[in-house]
Amino acid sequence: MTVYVLFGGMTATSWVQIIKAVLLMIGTIIISFIVLAKFHFNIFDMFSEMKTATPLGADYLKPGVKYKVPLDTISLMLALVLGTAGLPHILMRFFTVKDAKTARSSVVTATWIIGIFYVLTIFLGFGAAYFVGFDTIKEANAAGNMAAPLLAGELGGDFLMSFVSAVAFATILAVVAGLVLSGASAFAHDIYAQIIKKGKVTEKKQMLAAKYASIGVAVLSILLALFAQKMNVAFLVSLAFCVAASANLPVIIFTIYWKKFNTAGAITGMLSGLLSSLILVIVSPNVFSPIEGAAIFVGEPLISLTNPAIISVPLGFIGAYVGTVVSKKQDVKRFAEVIVKANTGYKE
Repeated sequence: MTVYVLFGGMTATSWVQIIKAVLLMIGTIIISFIVLAKFHFNIFDMFSEMKTATPLGADYLKPGVKYKVPLDTISLMLALVLGTAGLPHILMRFFTVKDAKTARSSVVTATWIIGIFYVLTIFLGFGAAYFVGFDTIKEANAAGNMAAPLLAGELGGDFLMSFVSAVAFATILAVVAGLVLSGASAFAHDIYAQIIKKGKVTEKKQMLAAKYASIGVAVLSILLALFAQKMNVAFLVSLAFCVAASANLPVIIFTIYWKKFNTAGAITGMLSGLLSSLILVIVSPNVFSPIEGAAIFVGEPLISLTNPAIISVPLGFIGAYVGTVVSKKQDVKRFAEVIVKANTGYKE
């Protein structure tokens, strides 16, 4: 994937993401249709049957199965809803459209597609629990990451299972490519060109810095993944959403809606959101657990929240506000510039 990004750049990354999105929706719609057909296209029958499909019985359909504390569920929802608006590989897509009008229409289209996909995951989850079974899913992979491919195999045989596995692989490639490219471009344009070189750098050197950064991001990601390879993928995604909602979203919101917002506020907002989310995750049950094998390390967690978004997101907004107020530097012209570009798509 690193080689793919190095030589393909934004064009290659865009195409793999487009292909992934199409294949993912096709696979999800096909499996959801088959699952619903198995229940005679009656959603009420499906919910009724699910009461006896798992070892949890009727409790399977009630809150509190995954998260015993309601606050933890609310925190997870905050991370998922707000984090989507702050994910770097999603924000990067706005640089591939020609103007603001196209950006708005693409957001509306993407929102509908994402919304439909999230609704269809109900059929994937229920189908896996009913037709594959809890024990079979756990036996294949303790973290539950094989639920969708196993469901495809159960409903459509080897062909559908192969198709879903290929889609899963394409999804991984697309996300990794987007993240590597966004991280590398941020380093090359912001850190290297603007901070280290003070804007005095050629485009060729920026490109070279981006390629080196791509390798660095890839190596770091591989090392981190070695510690998390046995964890549930969906759960790890929720933590990434928490970081995005805490560090990126406050800066985006204040940049658009608060004319007094400045560079100092942006820096303090990002740092407070980033550090608080990372630290809270480190001291949470995700990393420390008194039960051996349940987390990365054995020990007592300092907080009970598995997803700390309900704490870290407000801290990100508070950090951005305090940093702006304390610095007392205002740039009304820059805010006006942002408003014009946001509404017209004007580029210098």
